[in-house]
Amino acid sequence: MKICAFAASSSSKSINRQLVTYACSLLERAETEILDLNDYEMPIYSSDQEETGGIPQLAHDFYGKLGAADALLISYAEHNGSYTAAYKNIYDWASRIDAKVFQGKPMVLLSASPGPRGGANVMAAIKAAAPHFGGDVKAILSIGKFYNNFDMEKGCLTDAELDAKLRAALATLHG
Repeated sequence: MKICAFAASSSSKSINRQLVTYACSLLERAETEILDLNDYEMPIYSSDQEETGGIPQLAHDFYGKLGAADALLISYAEHNGSYTAAYKNIYDWASRIDAKVFQGKPMVLLSASPGPRGGANVMAAIKAAAPHFGGDVKAILSIGKFYNNFDMEKGCLTDAELDAKLRAALATLHG
């Protein structure tokens, strides 16, 4: 099974990247590829940009990476109660190729935040939106108080209950 994974953040210190990287390390029976949104930086989407320049090759590349995978693993950062601008822009461009950006792929949605709510707003938004955009959501998991529950040096969850929940969520990709 080939899994395409990424943190929906462009931060070099993203805790969502830490989480998705750890999650990938648990997928021993899968081939994983972790994308970096910084590799898909494009002009801010607008219909004017699309009309004058077309859809950037990077949008096609990103869409192709999702399409080549058997499943998706995405960890969403929350900025001001919503998606990060970096993710939203890439998603907006990819949706111009096909509104079903997630291409019917099974997906596990994660989020991490330093606060207690674990990115609850962005998780509610993506959980509601993903099926409309071709995502087959198999599981969701938010990790609040990330720095209390994750060992940054070892790169792993320290809370056994959260770790078990993550493993159970990931197991749905093989079902």
